[in-house]
Amino acid sequence: MKQTNMKRLFLIMLGGVLATLLQMPLAAQTGAFGDVAIVVHASTPVSNLTLADVRKIFRGEKQYWSSDLPVVLLVRAPVARERDVVLKVIYQMTEAQFRQYWVAKIFRAESVSAPKLVYSPDMANQLVATLPGAISFVDAKQVGSGVKVVRVDGKLPGEAGYPLR
Repeated sequence: MKQTNMKRLFLIMLGGVLATLLQMPLAAQTGAFGDVAIVVHASTPVSNLTLADVRKIFRGEKQYWSSDLPVVLLVRAPVARERDVVLKVIYQMTEAQFRQYWVAKIFRAESVSAPKLVYSPDMANQLVATLPGAISFVDAKQVGSGVKVVRVDGKLPGEAGYPLR
């Protein structure tokens, strides 16, 4: 008798979980939400970058947009979901490898400093909007005013094939 009640309870719970999943938007079920947007200062002379170009910029290999406009690299602090996406897709590194990468780059005098840390999407948006040459990344739903979203491989966040998700 007890076993029959347990089976009934299990089936009721399973039915509830399935009903919840069916009510969720398809994007949430497939994980196709929360694209990460690359944002730049509005006057930055770029609107489309290849993923390879984005890698060069974020790895500090490209340090100038033009001869008189340096790249100001702003990176979200650890624990931000967007940072996890960027570490995986752009840097192709773990958090520890990322830190070691920048220490070595500074030690070899290939860079004056590591990227500046930003602690919130609002801070990223404000600094990018204020600093000429600035580039950062935010959750696509949190793009602020005064910044320009850059296409990556010809695609904007939310479009099929967008690489930063």
